[in-house]
Amino acid sequence: MSSVSIVIPCYKYGHFLEEAVSSVLDDQEGVDVRVLIIDDASPDDSAETAAKIAARDSRVEVLQHSTNKGNIATYNEGLLEWAQGDYTALMSADDRLTPGALRRAADLLDAHPEVGFVYGTALWFWQDQPFPQPRTRLRGWSTWPGQWWFERRLRAGENNITSPEVVVRTSLQKRVGGYDPRLPHSADQEMWLRLAAHADVGFLRGVDQAFYRVHGQNMRNTFNALMDLRQKRLAFEITFELYGDRLSDPEHLRNGINRKISRQALAVATRSWDLGVADDDVVEQLIDFAVECWPKAERLPIYYTLRARRVVDRRILTALQPSRPAEFARRGRGWLQRRSWKYRGY
Repeated sequence: MSSVSIVIPCYKYGHFLEEAVSSVLDDQEGVDVRVLIIDDASPDDSAETAAKIAARDSRVEVLQHSTNKGNIATYNEGLLEWAQGDYTALMSADDRLTPGALRRAADLLDAHPEVGFVYGTALWFWQDQPFPQPRTRLRGWSTWPGQWWFERRLRAGENNITSPEVVVRTSLQKRVGGYDPRLPHSADQEMWLRLAAHADVGFLRGVDQAFYRVHGQNMRNTFNALMDLRQKRLAFEITFELYGDRLSDPEHLRNGINRKISRQALAVATRSWDLGVADDDVVEQLIDFAVECWPKAERLPIYYTLRARRVVDRRILTALQPSRPAEFARRGRGWLQRRSWKYRGY
């Protein structure tokens, strides 16, 4: 029976811990599971809740930080220093696995030793809403050469994976190292590319592997599109720095990514301006960043249109189209769902 080490970092999410751990211990038959909860000096009752869970089940261990170390250091502590199972998964304390997720992933990894990590689909759901019904009947799996998947993701210029749906071969995780501390908001994006640069990739078809919780209140309070886009760009730049020599035309791929990020920055700036959810300085910074990524952005119609709109008195624009934060949140969900580790703790 394959063994799986589950690392659950927790900061102020003690009220979610019971659900998260239960989804690992109670719904994952056919694998030998061990869980590590790392409380990163939470000011709430997270440490006490974790201790109670561990007291009930010997498969659970708890580490408690006396001072807050941050998300990346906490992840790496569990993945590199503690995990000893055949396979490893990192799951936020507010997420959950779907029934049978670990067995499905382990079966693929057992059958394909050349595969370094496997993922499926994560079901996104919003805070205070019921869990959606997951698909748990496997329709088959796919395995792809790591180099092929690596270049495909670079051409797409997007991170198509969150985190709880991923199971990694532990030996590979320790070989490639931990998450990059330079990327507190996009280290997962760089990690999937790094793993693919060293091993093949597996995908579970037609099945949901995890629930990924999005906190609406966090989104309204901490949304910073410019930070997100800068982190995304840096993650790609680090990837090119490390593995650009493996690509047939790295400059073409790099230019394509910068062009996509530039267009995204202009789109976010336009939407923010139209809905009145960003002040003029923020919009200007997004425009400058778009041009920094891709100087030809100044030739785009969206660039000219946005510049022209901002000449209009803000009071007139507000009268014509008043601020609608709730509508902005609704429209922005599709954009947010292509990213991870945002609008949440860990």
